[in-house]
Amino acid sequence: MTLLEPHNMPFAAALGIMLILAIVQMIGVADFGDADVDLDLDVEGMPDAGIFDGLLTLLGIGRIPLTIWLALFLLMFAGIGLSIQELATSLTGSPLYSWLAALIAGVAAIPVTGVFARPLGRIMPKDHTTAVSTESLVGRRATISIGVARTGSPARARVKDIHGQTHRVMVEPHEESSELHEGDEVLLVRREGNQFYATALAERRLSPTAE
Repeated sequence: MTLLEPHNMPFAAALGIMLILAIVQMIGVADFGDADVDLDLDVEGMPDAGIFDGLLTLLGIGRIPLTIWLALFLLMFAGIGLSIQELATSLTGSPLYSWLAALIAGVAAIPVTGVFARPLGRIMPKDHTTAVSTESLVGRRATISIGVARTGSPARARVKDIHGQTHRVMVEPHEESSELHEGDEVLLVRREGNQFYATALAERRLSPTAE
């Protein structure tokens, strides 16, 4: 049984995506392993908040960076799926339909991923697994990375939290008449929802123009 046979294509695709994630992490194209995706959920008022938190802990979500968790899930999904197809072929002489094998493997891979993610989170460096609230970024320095920030037209900025993790945030100038350009160092002074407002830390040098 080869990996690229039609009944194994979901698992071949999963391994391919896992490989892409690994390459992205190694070359640092994106900081998916950091806290770019902030799950800022207000679960205190939910009656099942304890159950929800317990479920996330059981699955290992939050114990390791999201990209590593996803890569681990894809590996488990592919391994279980290929094993199911191999077992089905041995018992019946033919593999299962690809969608059926993928469904079984997907359900089984979720708890198995949690089993591996929990101990992995204990041995990984803490500065890679410590999540911070988005609100804690207020008062920190950031750098405009893409675009020009104007009132009503935010630009993307990079900011590091107290643990050195890089976040990508959208920024508008705190002063309505200001503009924040790519490369400018700014101070995040307030936040409204997912939108940050910043003020420049240095005056922009104006290029000479004809009068």
